Formats: sequence, C-alpha cells, structure tokens
Amino acid sequence: MFLLENPVLQRELLVNLRMTRAFVLLFAYVGLLGLVVFAAWPNEQRIDLTGEAKSTRDLVNMFFLGQYVLMALMAPSFAAGAITGEKERKTYEMLLASPMRPGSIVLGKLLASLAHLAVLVFSSLPIVMLCIPLGGVSLWEVLGTYVAMAASVVTFGMISLASSAYFRRTIAAQVVAYLTILPLALVGVLFYRLFAEAGQYRLVMLVGPFPAVCFAVCAALFTMISARLMHPPDVGSEGQEVVDLEEEQREAVGMVIRSDQFPDMLFAPPKRTDLMAEGVNPVYDKEMHSELFGQGTLMLRLVIQVSMFLALPLMAVCLYIQPQWAPWYTSYVLLFNMLVGPVFSAGSVTSERERQTLQILWGKLYSGFRVSSVLTSFLIWPLLLAWLLPPWTYWSDTLTMIGYVAIIVLTCVTTTTLALFCSVLFRKTTVAMMTAYLAIVLLFAAPVAVKQFAELFWSGAQSALVHRAPGGVVAQEARFNLVGPKGRAEFQVAPGDTLQAVAERINARAAATGARADVQGEQLLLREAGSSGPAAIQLEILKGSFPTTAPASTWVRRWTFTSPFAASFSLPLWLGHSQGEPPVAPNWPVFASYLLLYVTADGVLIGLMIWLFNVRWRVMY
Repeated sequence: MFLLENPVLQRELLVNLRMTRAFVLLFAYVGLLGLVVFAAWPNEQRIDLTGEAKSTRDLVNMFFLGQYVLMALMAPSFAAGAITGEKERKTYEMLLASPMRPGSIVLGKLLASLAHLAVLVFSSLPIVMLCIPLGGVSLWEVLGTYVAMAASVVTFGMISLASSAYFRRTIAAQVVAYLTILPLALVGVLFYRLFAEAGQYRLVMLVGPFPAVCFAVCAALFTMISARLMHPPDVGSEGQEVVDLEEEQREAVGMVIRSDQFPDMLFAPPKRTDLMAEGVNPVYDKEMHSELFGQGTLMLRLVIQVSMFLALPLMAVCLYIQPQWAPWYTSYVLLFNMLVGPVFSAGSVTSERERQTLQILWGKLYSGFRVSSVLTSFLIWPLLLAWLLPPWTYWSDTLTMIGYVAIIVLTCVTTTTLALFCSVLFRKTTVAMMTAYLAIVLLFAAPVAVKQFAELFWSGAQSALVHRAPGGVVAQEARFNLVGPKGRAEFQVAPGDTLQAVAERINARAAATGARADVQGEQLLLREAGSSGPAAIQLEILKGSFPTTAPASTWVRRWTFTSPFAASFSLPLWLGHSQGEPPVAPNWPVFASYLLLYVTADGVLIGLMIWLFNVRWRVMY
C-alpha cells in the first residue's frame, strides 16, 4: 500500500498529470531551455575540440544552474499545497480517518508532487546532450550533476511537504518553504560555481556526500511528518486546527511576538476586545486583528527569524567589510519583499469570493501593505545604522541612502498592489498568487538575468558599438569623429585597411578619447578604455560610410529600468571620496525611470481596481 496500491498517489497522479497546465508547462520549460542553448550556442564556423572549450563549459554550467534555480522555485508551488490543500478543501479529517498508514500518505503526496518536476528535469536531458560533442564537459559530469539535482529536488519537495503539514494555508506553507529552500539553493549555486575548475572533486561530492546528506534530511522530515499525521493536533470542525495563542507563545522557540508591544503591534496587533471607534474601516480592522494571524504566529516568527539570520552576515560583509557592495544588501531586502509581498494580498479578494462574503474591500490594500512593509523594515534598519553610526562611511552618500529607501518602499507598494490586482482578476487564491509571483519575476528579475546572459555569451556584449567588416577588411572610405568619455578625435579609413590597423589607430589616441578598440574576427568592438563595460561612445560620420550597431545587450540594458535591482545599482556611492569619480558610478536615468514607471503603474492598477469594484460588484467609494 506504500507504492503500488497507494490510492493517494494514484489519485494525485491522475489529476495533476492530466491537467492542461501540465502540458503547457512542459512545453514552455523545454522550449525556454532550448532557446537559451540556441542563443548561447558558439557561432564560430570551426571549433577546436582539443582545447579547454571554456565557452561550452560555461554554457553547460549556466544550463544546470538555471535549471537548479528553477527547480528550487517550482518545488514549493507543487508540494507546499499537498496537505494544506486537504485542509482548504475540508477533506483533512477524512484523510486522517482513512485506513492508510501515515507513511503511505506522506509518500504518496511526495511522489505525486514531484512527478511533474521529475518529468521536467529528465525532459531537458536531450538538450544538454547536444553540448557534449562541443567538448569541455564529460558525460560523467552531466550524469553526476543530474544525480545531485534529483536529490535536491526530492529534498526541496520534502521541505515543502513538511511546511504543508504544519500550516493551515497553502500561502503560509509556500512562504516558509521558499525561505528555507532559497538559502539552500544559494549554497548549492555557490558550491557549483566555486569548484567549477575542480571538476573531479566536484563530481565526487555530487555523487557521494551530497546525496547522502539529502537522504538523511529527507528521512528525518519523513519521520516528522508521519508522526504529525499519526498524532495530529486538536482539530475543530472541517479539520481546522485549533490554535491557542497563549500556549503557542509559551512553547515558542526563539523569537516571541508580543502583540501589545511595539513594534510587534504594527504587524500582529492583538485581537480586539472593545468596540471600534467611529470612522474606522471595518474591513481593515478585521484583516489586521483576525484574518491575517487568526491561526497563530508560527509562520510570522519563522519568516522574521530566517530573514534576520540571513541578513546578519550580509550586513557585515556588504555594509562594513566591503561598503561598495551596499547595493547587494539592498537587493537582498528587495528579494525578501518580492517573496512576502504577494502573500498578504494575493488572497485578499479571492478569499472573500471563496467564502462568498464579497463586500467593501478598500482596507485590503492597506492591510497587506502594512504587514509586508513592516516585515521588510526589519531588514532596512541595518542600512540606516550603517549610514548614521561611525565610521560614517556612507555619510557622503545621504542621497543614495534615501534613494535605497525610496526604491524599497516603492517596491513594497508595487508588490502589494500587483498581488491585490491579481486577486481581483482571478477566482482562486493559488492562481492569483502564482500569477502575481510570475509578473513580479518577469518585471523585477528577468531583465537583469537576460542582461547577464547577454554579456556572458553574446559576442561584443561588453562593447558600446560594433562595426562589422567582411573578411576583417574595410570596404569603403570614411572619415569620422570618435566621441568618448574624455573627448573626441578624428579618424580616417580607406578601402583595404584591416580592422586590426584601425584598432591600433584608435588605441593610440585612447588617452584623448577615453575609448579603445578590440578586434574579434570580423568585428571591431569599441568600448571604454580601462574598463570591460560599455560607455557613452558615439561616432559622428563626416564623410563616407562606417556603419556601427549597438550589441544586443545594449538593447536589453535599456529595459533594465523595470527592475529595482538595476535601480539600486544605478545610484552612486562616494564612500568618503570627495574628488575624482565615485567608486560606484551613477546612472540616474535608470533610477528616475524606475520611480516614474511604478508610481504610474501603481496608480493605474489602483484606479482599475476601483473601477472594477464600481462596475462589477457595484461597490461605491
């Protein structure tokens, strides 16, 4: 009954794998991986297979790391609702009363949740096999990485299932699962990258100690979940667990939330024992005092403790040891808000629909924003302390610190508004939340990821301008001004001049223009002198024709203003330097575009929601 005749496994497999979204997700996943490999495929006509084939190794490493991160992101979405779904569908009591053993239930739920992920992982095997003939990576490395990836997916699924067993709502289980899995995934990515050159050692670790540790963690979690199903806590009607807040506070490990004290009362106020004052929004009061934390504070305590545990080493390294890395700490705060922001708003309207209690809902936006912003503010205080306390490294960067806070606040408003808008559009909480997460990832993370991919694999991606000449020889006479960061200079080329000769002339006057040139095959790459990155380099044609184009990464870079991460890295950091260029150069258009875009977008979304309430549900404001 554990495997072959497991009714839970059979039912879940029949339901999940036959859904339309399963086939759509498989098609999109394989298509995306294939598109990535196609875009990064070497474009040389001849490849030396006797060398190291570094480009191929980078491609395979990027392929596996990207797939590993995707698995870490998708595992909670499949497994975190395995048991909480039973509670939400009011079938939890029936499951507990069934003659099945707890181990059979856990195994069935786990395998059913991971079956789709297993199909996705192994469907990518033919794509990565295409890279093996290019050299640089062996078949054993590929197989060893797949073994480690399979062990990771099972571990991520078991962590998600454990979260599902300890919480009543799928959203809460997903948040805790993500906060646990993402740091582990980050450790795995760092290990894979750090030991990229030590292939033999990495292979031994991937097929030996790593699966053994995963097996031990899975066995411990399996035993814990089975014990909880065998001896469940008190359940009320319809299988809802009864939570005694006073007993929960007494038995709490680590942080204890005091609802009557500051700042805990900002995000978890005590239940109301008196009448509401005149003019108080009843929906907002109900959300804050009963709805959000009516089933205990375990999820809230875990979120705060895990986030602060991760923030401490990041604060020490990024704000004090390496102060020029301050944007990375801001990025961590933004990532945390991307994770928790939709949780408290994606189910605001859909939950009322599911309970058939749709009414005046203006307090929904503010309640979700208040909780997510207060939780995020716990991670902002290290940034403010680094600014205000000795040795005052950031005192000369006061405007930048204010900019960081503005980016974080606007991101809080945007994630909450976007999640609430999805809750208005869709009927189910899970659909609204996953749609909100997808939109946030596409807007915030995708532009930066595409930019990094372009700069890593596309030829000339780090240059500002690219001139292509067939055969590496100039075909037409031309005279032009090269305008660089430091100044301009006039150059002249004639038919028959090689690109190498043109590059030598440009580099000879690099001190005057601040620009230099490199040659790659049939391409002349123009970039900033003394830097590997692009700069504001222009060509003014005076005579003839000398066509140049911007590399694809330049076009991608122009769209990074939709990401708060790019906005954080666009602010300058002087770090006490009063002369010369700042250690971190500014890019004010990106910062200004980010603020303008999301202030406008948030206003439009709020206006649309009010219009929908007025038209669809006749709720007037």
